[in-house]
Amino acid sequence: QGVPIRALSGTVQNDILKEYVARGTYIYPPRPSLRIVTDIMAFCARDLPEWNTISISGYHIREAGSTAVQEVAFTLAHATAYVRAAVDAGLDVNVFGQRLSFFFNAHNNFLEEIAKFRAARRLWARLMRDRFGATNPKAQMLRFHTQTAGSTLTAQQPDTNIVRVALQALAAVLGGTQSLHCNGKDEALALPTEASATLALRTQQVILHESGVANTVDPVGGSFAIEEMTTRIEEEALGLLDRIESMGGTLRAIETGFIQQQIQDAAYATQHAVDRGDQVLVGVNRFQDSSERHVDLLHIDAEVEQRQQERVRQLRSSRNDASCRAALAAVEAAARTSDNLVPPIIAAVEARATLGEVADTMRRVFGEYRDVSSPA
Repeated sequence: QGVPIRALSGTVQNDILKEYVARGTYIYPPRPSLRIVTDIMAFCARDLPEWNTISISGYHIREAGSTAVQEVAFTLAHATAYVRAAVDAGLDVNVFGQRLSFFFNAHNNFLEEIAKFRAARRLWARLMRDRFGATNPKAQMLRFHTQTAGSTLTAQQPDTNIVRVALQALAAVLGGTQSLHCNGKDEALALPTEASATLALRTQQVILHESGVANTVDPVGGSFAIEEMTTRIEEEALGLLDRIESMGGTLRAIETGFIQQQIQDAAYATQHAVDRGDQVLVGVNRFQDSSERHVDLLHIDAEVEQRQQERVRQLRSSRNDASCRAALAAVEAAARTSDNLVPPIIAAVEARATLGEVADTMRRVFGEYRDVSSPA
């Protein structure tokens, strides 16, 4: 479109390590996957200075069942792995550190969640300063987006989810989030309808424009309960981080399954507490309502998939096959060396290679990862 590449701004999530411990949508083993991350950081540092090169995600860690402390610790463990890899690749922490961003979960325990965000911000600044020598205040800053917790939404009494989402969103704002997403009330049942998505947006707007909480920096600072929780979460998260370091670092903790097991144990304990009734889940194990209410749900037309398949077929029939094959060969050649992968991948996309074809090309070099802890 003629836009200078250096003028582009935006964010790529690009956090592969959380896939191994929480989400499962990986392809390659951790180490070549980490190489892709650092290649993107290096490319953007040189050619896209306004681009946020990674959004390091604690959200999926919490959705998988972690505690608040584990969400902070494992997110920052992944972040330190990315920073260390970037430093080892010769990048300046005071430059690329300014473009790091984070993505956290806003869960149900209102005060604990506020403290969690405050603890994460404080701990990250210390890690960047003390472990990596970052002197630029912007490189020490934990810039983060927050989404309310999908795993807390219930299919039973979905209107109750409106209250959950509002409290979670308020906790995120009080904790200092720069960006926010509210889930729809019906997302335990289907993708949100337009009406529920609008209500989720209105929730944010009421918090922003009517509550006044966004008008004060750290409005809960000084509260004994909040300050005590903030310090406790920071100390416990740092303890986990030190334990991971003593094991040989984040990649080693992932490869041995340590982080995965910690999350699984926490998820089991929570579900067991709900099943026993020790942890109240309104509408599920307490305050049930047997009356049936009709809920309008979003239904996706099955023809959407067929139309997309036809678009791919038309793309492949209209492109220059020789140019596409040559571009994919360049991706494979870069993958077999230490060359930056981003330029040949962009060239392959411009030659109309599909995402699947680019991924398959790197499969031939990097192989596929098989989780030894998975029964599959």
